[in-house]
Amino acid sequence: MSDWKPSSYPSLSPYLICQDAEGLIAFLQAAFGATVERRFDRPDGTLMHAEARIDDSIVMIGGGATEIESAPAHLHLYVEDARTTFDRAIAAGAVVVREPEQATEDDDLRGGVQDPWGVTWWVATQPTPPHPMP
Repeated sequence: MSDWKPSSYPSLSPYLICQDAEGLIAFLQAAFGATVERRFDRPDGTLMHAEARIDDSIVMIGGGATEIESAPAHLHLYVEDARTTFDRAIAAGAVVVREPEQATEDDDLRGGVQDPWGVTWWVATQPTPPHPMP
């Protein structure tokens, strides 16, 4: 246990800046089952900062209404079932980057989607025991 970060947070969290932060949060909830852990609003009620939990990870989200525009990013997310999660993300508004597949040199079944804000999400599952690390 450390006193320099929340005990249930990882040391590294992606931080997404998005003009439509409310829409991004709704997408994370619909596609990946995210829950909002913390949220801080500006005096006018618009979102300034939020933290959404997906399994054991935190995605930090900066809201719009600043001079900073949305910035595309790539995120990798291990899930229990990559195909089901991929399909949920498409149903939630994402577009296909790459259909889920397992390459012969890769232990992961992995597919990619891009959300409506330009973030590419790579969802993966290890359906077979992984090869030992060198």
